[in-house]
Amino acid sequence: MFGRGPKKSDNTRYYEILGVPKTASQDDLKRAYRKAAIKNHPDKGGDPEKFKELAQAYEVLSDPEKRDIYDQYGEDALKEGMGGGGGHDPFDIFQSFFGGNPFGGGSSRGRRQKKGEDVIHPLKVSLEDLYSGTSKKLSLSRNVICSKCKGKGSKSGASMTCAGCQGSGMKVSIRQLGPGMIQQMQHPCNECKGTGETINEKDRCPQCKGEKVVQEKKVLEVHVEKGMQNGQRITFPGEADEAPDCITGDIVFVLQQKEHPKFKRKGDDLFVEHTLTLTEALCGFQVVLTHLDDRQLLIKTNPGEVIKPDQFKGINDEGMPIYQRPFMRGKLYIHFTVDFPDSLSLEQCKALEGTLPSKPSAQLTEMELDECEETTLHDVNIEEEMRRKQQAAQEAYDEDEEAHGGAQRVQCAQQ
Repeated sequence: MFGRGPKKSDNTRYYEILGVPKTASQDDLKRAYRKAAIKNHPDKGGDPEKFKELAQAYEVLSDPEKRDIYDQYGEDALKEGMGGGGGHDPFDIFQSFFGGNPFGGGSSRGRRQKKGEDVIHPLKVSLEDLYSGTSKKLSLSRNVICSKCKGKGSKSGASMTCAGCQGSGMKVSIRQLGPGMIQQMQHPCNECKGTGETINEKDRCPQCKGEKVVQEKKVLEVHVEKGMQNGQRITFPGEADEAPDCITGDIVFVLQQKEHPKFKRKGDDLFVEHTLTLTEALCGFQVVLTHLDDRQLLIKTNPGEVIKPDQFKGINDEGMPIYQRPFMRGKLYIHFTVDFPDSLSLEQCKALEGTLPSKPSAQLTEMELDECEETTLHDVNIEEEMRRKQQAAQEAYDEDEEAHGGAQRVQCAQQ
């Protein structure tokens, strides 16, 4: 964050809020905050806004680096990100200062705990799994609160406020870029790894080595229900990494459906492609289709029924089970393509002409035929032809552009 130093008149308000002079020592600040914070705490009927201002002022002035920024550049520099003035919860600051509720009993507000991050895992499933349902057992590693020290990190349960960051867990680096120009970078404290506290080497818990958590392996059984969709989430609440003073996040499995070689799914419906010979399309057919649950479905046409190219047929209740209503199913659609023969013999043509509906009756006379010009049909790959024509047109356009450009250059040279 970059910014110009604000006016000097902005660097006294925090001292006035705490009622201390600018020369106040850290002990003076602590005494002033302790007295004013207890008096103005909302649980004792104090003014919430005043309580918030006290915490904001103490947070800045108790940190030597932030105090130095405030004394030099004032409150605006902190608001622009140069130390995060007022960035922390005033109740958390009060709690860390007193180490508990000084009024006894539970606070009417309660201590807010941040929620840990959710852990997302993709879970590949087949279309058969989503059709019939399945269960998958997965082994995962996660952090859990150390059972020996109960998440304290020390044998005695004691810890000290980190001297490097004054318990905030963050440190601020400042660079002077020029007159009135400064740059601030905030990063986790490397002394306490962002925890805000340190533990004596000799007092560290032998089981977790002061880390407060240990790793454990856990097997989760994921139930994939009939009719679930690609991308659907299955959540295991509170099964992610544990951490002290933190609500444990969730483990979330996201279903990823693998491509099926035969069936395609669209919502609750299934689609399958089937190719017929011309004889089957005209004279009827029957074929056995193996479904996703290995049932054998007999697919056949009625006598005299003709299947046309690109035609669809549907079968009710043979699609996907509907999620949480598994006894109801969508439709199964069959898309037919017809494989025509490459050529026919003269005998086959005569036999078909005698069987199939007759040709259109309008016939050309010999005279009309004599007036026509003969043509020759040849096979084409239309996609390849269009691509070649487009490429030729582009090349012609490029040549035209070069010719015009050359003419303009000649004109410029003549001028």
